[in-house]
Amino acid sequence: MNLNVYGRVFRIVDADDFTRRFFQNEGVSLNAPEGYPDDPFVKTRAMINMKQNPPDLAEHKNYIEVMLKGGRPNKNLDSFLKNDRRVLSFNILWEDTSYDGGDKFFVLNFFLSDGSVEVKEINEPNNGKIPFPMLLKRKKLAKQPLLTHYPGMSLRTEEYYQPADLVVGNRVHIFGRDCLIYDCDAFTREWF
Repeated sequence: MNLNVYGRVFRIVDADDFTRRFFQNEGVSLNAPEGYPDDPFVKTRAMINMKQNPPDLAEHKNYIEVMLKGGRPNKNLDSFLKNDRRVLSFNILWEDTSYDGGDKFFVLNFFLSDGSVEVKEINEPNNGKIPFPMLLKRKKLAKQPLLTHYPGMSLRTEEYYQPADLVVGNRVHIFGRDCLIYDCDAFTREWF
């Protein structure tokens, strides 16, 4: 039965042998013992131990750790030491089909140290166009970018362009622009 003591409800599930004999001598028969209820604290502890931080919170924690000069190991240090200042350079063509478009020529630089890409416009003097020096600042270029309001908001993983994808004759998709790779420099040819 339930026992209410100052607003707290206790459930009586069993009694010891002395209590059972006492009530039997008084002529009162007690019910069969019940099992103890599950302890929610055990389930809560198991959930806390299993809990993982969502990706955006983990990203924020890493940022705070770096800002506080924490000892987070640099995963890309080996790649940086081997490939610093080694850049694959490709000439690409974007056939702009807008009203004032036309063929626009760019240089795509792939940095081997961290896998990032930058795209610069090739400016021709006195061509009548306003120069726009950077099409893409240095960052990793996703094959199919996930456009979200905040970094780390999507749980899907992006696939980034790698050197094997950047071959003369292939096309590169740069945020909706379909660009053709038509040439590369001497270092890139030697590297491949």
